[in-house]
Amino acid sequence: MCACHRRLLPAGTSAGLAAPARLPPQGTAMRRDGMHAPAPAFAWMRVLLHVCVVLALAVVSGAAGAARLPKLVLAGPAAAVSNPLIRMVDSGALADVAERVEFVPWRDPDQLRVMALDGGADVLAMPTNVAANLYNRGARLRLLNVSTWGILWLVSRDPALKTIADLRGKELALPFRGDMPDIVFGLLAERQGLDPRKDLRLRYVASPVDAMQLLVMRRVDHALLAEPAVSMALRKTGSFPLSVVAPELHRSIDLQTEWGRVFQREARIPQAGIAVMGALRERPDLAARIEAEYARALAWCRDHAAECGRGVAARVDALSAEAVADSIAVSRMEAVPARAARGELEFLFGELLRKNPALVGGKLPDDAFYGVGPAASP
Repeated sequence: MCACHRRLLPAGTSAGLAAPARLPPQGTAMRRDGMHAPAPAFAWMRVLLHVCVVLALAVVSGAAGAARLPKLVLAGPAAAVSNPLIRMVDSGALADVAERVEFVPWRDPDQLRVMALDGGADVLAMPTNVAANLYNRGARLRLLNVSTWGILWLVSRDPALKTIADLRGKELALPFRGDMPDIVFGLLAERQGLDPRKDLRLRYVASPVDAMQLLVMRRVDHALLAEPAVSMALRKTGSFPLSVVAPELHRSIDLQTEWGRVFQREARIPQAGIAVMGALRERPDLAARIEAEYARALAWCRDHAAECGRGVAARVDALSAEAVADSIAVSRMEAVPARAARGELEFLFGELLRKNPALVGGKLPDDAFYGVGPAASP
């Protein structure tokens, strides 16, 4: 018997010998049925010990849950969807979540897909159809929100252009062949009776910035651009020395307005948002926190366009602070949770399935694709 047990034996009693019935052990009281019950002092000691153990476990569990990640990588393109991610890094909004938070730009959809499949980022800003395609092909992601609803414009030397049908027979520069700008343009052109391959001369380039350069250097007269490349082109052509050689350009056709007119819907398109990747999708607490911080950062950028522009330009060499600020004023940006945007997403995905099922991985994504919640299946 251990020493602590011996101390509980009444005086004159050895280990293994029962105490006389008429002399209950010290610290006990006699119950009406003749059995001994713990005295109040000992009962309270046991309760206190239990409470201490529970509190200790809670502290340990809380500390484990609050432990910061070693690193959190946010990635996105040189477009408006990335502005809040950059603000989140610059403001330290997630400093309590990870010891190191960084923003990494991706240059084109091919690099985006590599990052998604190889675990190159924890949070990825991407076109919504790419998110659906990757998910349906087994990538471990969940779409948190849709934030980009209107950044596609046709920029042209011709101020008379009103609709996509007016482009018949003309040459047009388009970025990202087979991805969101090209897809939306193709859907709208076909709805207006055009066969893009036959009725237009399409000149595909690697990025919106490349299309902008073609416009500025008079290589093409029309280009489909996404903000902030639109604002970059308009700024460049109005400044010396480029104004000497650059054409006068016009923000001519708003593709979001065309979408609403052609499909008889609201004039907005669920173009891009952010997704959580890999193990992070199994942490709904962190995913919800990231979603909330993104919405706050987006609102801040809207209210502080000049300062947001400076932060973005400092991290994306191809962009100027002034052009980013200009783009914020004209872009339709709203952080809508993925589950709330599901109806609009499924309309877009349905159109893509009819055009080319491979664009979204052959089917509509299931429930687990949309937003935070219980852990997703592998």
